[in-house]
Order: sequence, then structure tokens, then C-alpha cells
Amino acid sequence: MDKELIMKWLEEGTIQIPQLLMAKYKHIGLNETELVLLLQVYSFLKKGNDFPTPKELSERMTIPDSLCASILRKLVQNQYISIEEGYSEENIRFEKYSLNPLWSKLVDDFIYDKKQQELEKNLHEETNLYTTFEQEFGRPLSPLECETLAMWLDQDHHNPTVIIAALREAVISGKLNFRYIDRILFEWKKNGINTIEEARDFGKKFRQTRKKTQTVQKSSNMVPFYNWLEQ
Repeated sequence: MDKELIMKWLEEGTIQIPQLLMAKYKHIGLNETELVLLLQVYSFLKKGNDFPTPKELSERMTIPDSLCASILRKLVQNQYISIEEGYSEENIRFEKYSLNPLWSKLVDDFIYDKKQQELEKNLHEETNLYTTFEQEFGRPLSPLECETLAMWLDQDHHNPTVIIAALREAVISGKLNFRYIDRILFEWKKNGINTIEEARDFGKKFRQTRKKTQTVQKSSNMVPFYNWLEQ
């Protein structure tokens, strides 16, 4: 008997509820009653009942069928659920619920959040970029220098971390000026360098080549650096 009960329980199946729905239902404008009603519709759809009645839904909930019907109308009007037409094999028209509008809202909200996070990240990186330059130069940047930084970001589409890497290269080379940094960025872009790792590899390869073709510096602590302005 116990085994039969367990088998019946397993035959009932399960429904998978997206974590995003549980985390974001309030954010997309749903309350708890609306959420549970949508989940009940979802459950009926999974069981093959494409158009459960308000009465069928209310039997699973603590609200009357009249309120179920009212909430369903509201959900359709606000585009959380849709009613679509279908045709049976006998070409008989029937109606069915679709939760695609709900999933679409969740996807839109997810994409919006990701874009906002990316904007905040970019803003933080750009703020850090200006701060880092002022720290290295030991003074506030001039309007022309700020305009150059903006140009590197907006027109040349350099990653802020790559710009900072070029700044570090200029500092190490003892040539701390915007013209030199601009040349470094130009050479990097020409050679398809878009990340710090690629910039490091490029510099490493150059220095290895330079060591083979030039005399080692007098001091063992000094590393020969690339004069980007000579290119």
C-alpha cells in the first residue's frame, strides 16, 4: 500500500519554478495571490489542462472563484498571461492560457538589471580611471587631458583597465605624458590588444626581442622599455 501511494505521488510529477520568478515577482508588479494563481495555471498547463476554469483554480486556493476570475482578467490586461487560440485534430477551436508574457517580463527585467550593473561598473571604472591619472600625475587633470581621456573611452573604445595599463607603462618608462600614453594605446589597438593580459604578453615579447638586439643596460635593476614615440 505504501509503495502504491509513493508511486501515485511520483506520477503526479513536479513543476520547476524559476528562481528568477521567486526573486523578482514583486519587482515586476505581482503580489503573492497573483503569483500563486499564476503558479496554479502553470501547474494545470503541465498536467495538460490548457484552460483551467476559475472554479478549478479556486479549489486549490483560499479565494473564491469569483476573485480568481477577477484576478485572471487583471493578469491578462496587464500582460502577465495571455489567452491564445488553438485547434484540435478535429479542427475544433479552443482557448488556452500562455505564460509567455510572464517569462518575457522576467527576461526584460533580467536584461535591464544586467545593463544597470554594467553601467554602474563602467561608471566606477571611469571614476577610478580619472582618479588614478590624477594620482600618477600628482595634480588635477586639465580640461584638455580630461577631454583626451573621454576620447579614449568614447571614440576609441579603449577599456579603462587597458588605459590604466598604458599609464603604468608610461610611468615605468619615465615618459609620463598624454602623447606617450596615446601612442601606446594606438600601437596596442593596431596589434589587436584589448586586455591587460594581452598588453603584458606584448610587452614581454617586445622586451625579449629588445634584449637580443640591444646591449643590456648598465644597471642590472634597470629594464629596457619600449619608446612608443619612436615608432
